[in-house]
Amino acid sequence: MGRSNETDITLDEIFEGYLKSPKLFKRRDVLDSSFVPENLPHRTEQIKQLGYILASVLRGAKPSNILCFGKTGTGKTAVSKYVLAILGKKAPQQGLNIEVAYLNCNTVDTNYRVFAHLCNALGIEVPFTGLATDEIFSRFKRGLDQRDSLFIIVLDEIDFLIKKSGNETLYELTRINSDLSRAKVSFIGISNDLKFKEYLETRVLSSLSEEELVFKPYEAPEITDILVERADIAFQKGALSNGVIKMIAAIAAQEHGDARRAIDLLRVSAEIAEREGVEKINQNHVKKAQGAIERNTITEVISTLPLQSKIVMLAIYLLENNIGNSDTVSTGDVYEEYARICREKGRESLTQRRVGDLINELDTLGIISARVVSRGRHGRTKEICFSVSKSLVDSILKEDKMLTVKSNR
Repeated sequence: MGRSNETDITLDEIFEGYLKSPKLFKRRDVLDSSFVPENLPHRTEQIKQLGYILASVLRGAKPSNILCFGKTGTGKTAVSKYVLAILGKKAPQQGLNIEVAYLNCNTVDTNYRVFAHLCNALGIEVPFTGLATDEIFSRFKRGLDQRDSLFIIVLDEIDFLIKKSGNETLYELTRINSDLSRAKVSFIGISNDLKFKEYLETRVLSSLSEEELVFKPYEAPEITDILVERADIAFQKGALSNGVIKMIAAIAAQEHGDARRAIDLLRVSAEIAEREGVEKINQNHVKKAQGAIERNTITEVISTLPLQSKIVMLAIYLLENNIGNSDTVSTGDVYEEYARICREKGRESLTQRRVGDLINELDTLGIISARVVSRGRHGRTKEICFSVSKSLVDSILKEDKMLTVKSNR
């Protein structure tokens, strides 16, 4: 065999060093976003509410459709999966058949993809493209009605589907039971957007027959309890230094009570400590993890935005760089700068109302903060500023050649 090159030697040293370093994790999967624990602290009320709504299943009835609202990381998905898992074990004891299909509409974001995934959940093979949406929906109904079961569809981040592909899928699902003779369908919609129902058409709202559950953000002591339970299962004894969990809980509580963010922060802190070969996770690891997560998250979110949203963000960035300390950026300022950039790039500009919607979406994503203020007889406007590091925004925007423009000032 030939002599190994320097890269091979370096990687071998990395892998050997990792194997010889202290083992901090006992169960890494416990800190994964998809993990559903046996206990969900501080969500007893929501678990009970969802349980009461779904209990009618155990007498063969179709439960109401359900909409779960709340900011990211407030337990909506975990509670839904938790209750459905227990219901799935209970139903066969009553001679009932329940099937659950879970779809994340952040990726399954078109009407065709939704029905293709639902067909696959029933074991019906359909092509990823090539059929009319009506045809694939018909195949789903035919396949479904061959089974004597209740089919519960969980549409996580349902607002992504509605905003991109309209109301058609939801409308069909609200009316599907009238076309079925044996099977029944119910769905649970999960949304981070508290204004989600404003995107729904009247025909959908009138046939929705839904019940709503609201998930409030966690407070710091509640996040602490969640982290303590996860850490006990995830880590070797003594792997955490004093103050680490309280520090992470305080950070997450400041960021809208996001427990998912807190769990990610704990996991990345541990991974950084493990790479450094130390025996304990400390607060410095948390600080490093916080910076790494912010960079990775914001980079991914901004990089995947549609071009028009990026132009709106660039307009805000240029305005913030050119205003005085006492000045603020308003929606009117943003639209003027946005229109100027579109002219410079030879792009057709959107209406001011649509740009306002894009500003709201950037606010929902946590990239900017848009606060409504009153200007007396001049009406109301929004004061806009970035919620993330401007230097990070600058570096991401510079990577996109389509966004290279001249400052107006």
